[in-house]
Parts: sequence; C-alpha cells; structure tokens
Amino acid sequence: MTTTLDRSTAAPITTREVRARAKTSVGLAETARQSLTMAYRGVLKIRHNPEQLFDVTIQPIIFTLMFTYIFGGAISGNVNAYLPVIIPGILVQTVVMTSIVTGTQLREDMDKGVFDRFRSLPISRISPLSGALLADVIRYGVATVLTVTMGVIMGWRPDVWGVIASAVLVMICSFAVSWIFALMGCVMSKASAVQGISMLIMFPLTFMSNAFVPVETMPGWLQAFVKVNPVSHLVTAVRELTASGHAGIHVVWALLGAAVIVAVFAPLAVRAYMRNT
Repeated sequence: MTTTLDRSTAAPITTREVRARAKTSVGLAETARQSLTMAYRGVLKIRHNPEQLFDVTIQPIIFTLMFTYIFGGAISGNVNAYLPVIIPGILVQTVVMTSIVTGTQLREDMDKGVFDRFRSLPISRISPLSGALLADVIRYGVATVLTVTMGVIMGWRPDVWGVIASAVLVMICSFAVSWIFALMGCVMSKASAVQGISMLIMFPLTFMSNAFVPVETMPGWLQAFVKVNPVSHLVTAVRELTASGHAGIHVVWALLGAAVIVAVFAPLAVRAYMRNT
C-alpha cells in the first residue's frame, strides 16, 4: 500500500534554513577555475573580434622601425649598436602600454550590463576581473613576440634564455599594472575617460625612463625621477637578461613592484566593481 505525501502538511522552507546550507565563501582552487573560465570568455571575444589585436600587431613593428632608425645613429653611432638598448625599451613600453586596453574594455563590458549578471552568480567576486585580465596576457604575448622578431630581423642577437625570461617578466609586470587600469575602469563612467587618463599616466612613465636614451644625457632633476621610475628598473632588468641571461637586482625590484601593485590595487578594483555594478 502506498501513501501520498500531502504537500499542504509539508513544513515550509525558510530563508534561514537556505542561508544555513548556502556556501558563504569560495575556495582558492575554485576561484582559480572560475577565473580561467572567465579568461576563456575573453579569448572567445578576441577570436570573434580579431581586430582587438590590431594595436599589438602594428604598434611593435612601427615603434621598432621608427625609434631604431631615427635615434640609432644619434645615440649609439649606428643602428646595430643601438639595438641592444632600444629593443628592450620598446618591448617594455609596448607591452605595458597594451595593459591600458584592459581598463577600457572592462568599462565597455560594464556599460553593457554583462558584469551585473556576473555579480549575481554564485562565483568568486574577483574572478570576473581576474579572468578579463588573464585573457589580455594573449595580447602581451603577441606584442612580445613581434617586438623580439623585429629586433632579430634587424640584427639584434640576444641571449635565447634571457629573451624567454624577459618575456615572462614583462608579462607578469604588465598583468600587475593592468589592475591599476581595471580599478580605473570600475571607477570611471566612460571608456574614453579611462583611455585618456591612462595615457596621461603611462606616457610620462615610459618616455621619462631609460628606455630610449642614456640617463646621463638628462638634466639632474629628471635623472632623479628616472632612477626611481619602476619602468626604468624593468627596462634595465630586460637589458641584462637579453644581453647575458643574468638576473640582477633589477629583476627583484620589478617582481617586488608587481607584487605590491597587485596587493594594493586588486582589492580596490574588486571593491569598486562590487560597489558600482
């Protein structure tokens, strides 16, 4: 003999009981998986809109040719002597400047409302942001490969393992810097404002460094700024690695600066994202 459960006599499910069974936190491993899933979304965006790679494919070629042939003879006497100086500088400038697009695209996505949906999902709060930033590592890789390739075609002969180590170092630092622009994308109301202010920040940092000309030729007050400029430390680290494969103190300073930037700006970006979406 079977009995039928009377729904009218079943105890109702209360909100307190649901909250007691609900997850209140996301583990580190699950956060990593969710971030990679969001990164795959960014890869699909690049796949369906390959014009997003236009800047990282054209800019390295133009900058390498332009700066090398314009400044090579005046600074180092000839192009071949200038290549070990300029290629690391262009590599750092191109890849770091590429991170500006992170904040711009993030602001555009937020304006479309897609991040409001992400915020309502039971996922880690940082995964939508970290996933978007991880997807941009592809852009950094493209810019790195093209810059190194152009240098080799023009006669640059770096240390192979030093080039690989430099590429990893520059992409790590660019990923860290992208958290600054992610914060700006969450705080500012327009993508054009994010791009404009980001350029105002990055142009002085990249050009007022040792990336293109010797520091000794600059005025004293400018030398003081260049010597503490984090871009200068990164450029010097790349030059040392590509020249001899040697990892000096500048590599340590670059990695330490990247860690500090992530530790400071990643929580601020997540907080701004949760507040403004």
